[in-house]
Amino acid sequence: MGRNQTWVRNWVSYVAARVGAMGLTLIDAETALGAATVVGRQLYRVDERHRVRAAGNIQRAFPEWSEARVQQVTRGSFEHLVQLVVEVLHLPRLINRDTWPRHLLLGDVASTIELLNAGRPVILLTGHVGNWEVLGYLMAVLGYPLDAIARPLNNPLIYEWLLDVRQRHGMRIITKWDATDRMLQTLNAGGALGFIADQNAGDKGVFVPFFGRLASTYKSIGLLAIRRNVPIVCGFAQRVSLRYQYVLGATDVIYPEDWKDRRDPLYYVTARYVRAIEQMVRQSPEQYLWSHRRWKSRPRHERLGRRMPASLRQNLRDLPWIGDQELEQLMAPGA
Repeated sequence: MGRNQTWVRNWVSYVAARVGAMGLTLIDAETALGAATVVGRQLYRVDERHRVRAAGNIQRAFPEWSEARVQQVTRGSFEHLVQLVVEVLHLPRLINRDTWPRHLLLGDVASTIELLNAGRPVILLTGHVGNWEVLGYLMAVLGYPLDAIARPLNNPLIYEWLLDVRQRHGMRIITKWDATDRMLQTLNAGGALGFIADQNAGDKGVFVPFFGRLASTYKSIGLLAIRRNVPIVCGFAQRVSLRYQYVLGATDVIYPEDWKDRRDPLYYVTARYVRAIEQMVRQSPEQYLWSHRRWKSRPRHERLGRRMPASLRQNLRDLPWIGDQELEQLMAPGA
């Protein structure tokens, strides 16, 4: 596609997105959220490719579930995705420093608040579960500015528009173009650095357990925490009603002393925060993005049809939460 065609296409997409957003924000928030549920349900019916992928992932994660339960959660995840978009559009008008108590319930976040109030550097991470956009926004509204790592969109016009929504109350976005320098600046200043940490990391990622199967995970978060001696908070914002209410919680806080004496600190840290993300998903499975390809990449020994390497078996045995039965499942061919 030529440069002029790309420019025209970007503008058409941008105008369509802004017009659609304007229509959604002209109606009251709860009505818009209800409409999003209906749209998500229709999307579930017509998008066969993503529906089949999501259902397959759910069945793999919860093999004990009936087909009816699998389809119920699959449909719910489609509804949730559209609801998430609508929520982001209504955020600036609904939630601010005066109104947040109406919309936010605080879960087990005492340790997180303590870290943030201490003014020490901290890494905050979540997965594609709950409303990760609301999570960063709420942190900023509560007076804890967050520098979040985000991938730029292909359409720069839409990206700049969404960037303004994200940053309106203090959340700052770091893109891959200047990520390293700005991440270090944030931590050196005692700030909070945010990641969405459940993307597939390709063949060279760290393969750690996620719902009983090895999943490729980026090394960068663990390496950054270990090298800079920074604690990791694994948190979420879970929707609790269709009235723009969320519970803000944390499933784990990983301190430097937790990995200090581990045989392989990087593997331990990575496995532990992925376990924390799994715990978030188990709390609200219908609010997870099941259609993304979390298990797409496979470890080298699987690709070559070989036994699991002794080093990986030892890393798995070293994880305190992995029992013999789960270890056997992870080591099984094609697990």
